[in-house]
Amino acid sequence: MKSYAAEFLGTFWLVLGGCGSAVLAAAFPNVGIGFAGVALAFGLTVVTMAYAIGHISGCHLNPAVSIGLWAGGRFPPKQLGPYIVAQVLGAIAAAAVLYVIASGAAGFDVAKGFASNGYAEHSPGGYSLPAALVCEVVMTMFFLLVIMGATDKRAPAGFAPLAIGLALTLIHLISIPVTNTSVNPARSTGVALFVGDWAVRQLWLFWLAPILGAVLGARVYRWIAGEPE
Repeated sequence: MKSYAAEFLGTFWLVLGGCGSAVLAAAFPNVGIGFAGVALAFGLTVVTMAYAIGHISGCHLNPAVSIGLWAGGRFPPKQLGPYIVAQVLGAIAAAAVLYVIASGAAGFDVAKGFASNGYAEHSPGGYSLPAALVCEVVMTMFFLLVIMGATDKRAPAGFAPLAIGLALTLIHLISIPVTNTSVNPARSTGVALFVGDWAVRQLWLFWLAPILGAVLGARVYRWIAGEPE
């Protein structure tokens, strides 16, 4: 139960820190942090939580990561369900807190997006469904490659959180204009539930693509690292 609680709290922090920066600070009047600031915020949530709870739960914070690590032989299947439930609940709780904070400002309108992920007319750059699908699959695939490699027993000890956090920052720098960056079904679900409507209708993509990408990344890493099946 302690590992599940850690995943709940870690995912809460990721959504509050990452999506909170997008909703509250990205376009703040006069001077906002912009795409680069939001990307850095997501990376920082992973770095800080990896050092805080990595030794308790592994700090997955993401159903796609848990599934990818299972596909890569690094995670027992019996824990997949509880981990995913804890992650999604943590994301929803963080979105609820963010909603309370954001709604305290005049003019707040959750229908404007609330940091939800989307494609076509709901993509920040107007990118199509195929473009969004390819982007999310490829970004999550490389995220798992970095995670598997950085946590390999042959990798330099102690640097995995930095490598993983920087990888997530880079992923956001690339893909925020395309989908607002998911690579994490829990993160997508938490805020989408508060937006409803189009955000929930498009949510399927942000479960399917990250999971597919994570499994591909894990399998590719096992192959290039020469790990036995």
